[in-house]
Amino acid sequence: MSDLSDFFNNYFNIKKIAAEKREYKRSMARVEALPEDYRYVFKKIQNHMWKFASGSGMDMITIQSDLIELFEEGAADGKRVLEVTGEDVAAFCDELLRNARTYTEDWRAALNRDIKNKLGTGTEKAR
Repeated sequence: MSDLSDFFNNYFNIKKIAAEKREYKRSMARVEALPEDYRYVFKKIQNHMWKFASGSGMDMITIQSDLIELFEEGAADGKRVLEVTGEDVAAFCDELLRNARTYTEDWRAALNRDIKNKLGTGTEKAR
């Protein structure tokens, strides 16, 4: 029963949803205050990251907030955005997503589960 109440608290809690929406709008206002090159790269990274979001997406919100803070610091220090991310922005994104729950993780788990369910564990003889 706890799982069901957790589900409703996470997905149908109107007050929580409204608070998260306000926080998201504040975050996006911070992004709009960044220099143009930072805004462009942020939006490209954001678009890329959300393709992999799994579950409630709260992992992504946390990562996004950390990224905004990193970009604000870089801009304040007068750095170019690629000095902050490195030239390989895709690799930078991979690092950002390393600790997030993603669909890739879910797809990998499903692949392994399906094969294990069909064939058994590696210690069993092939059928």
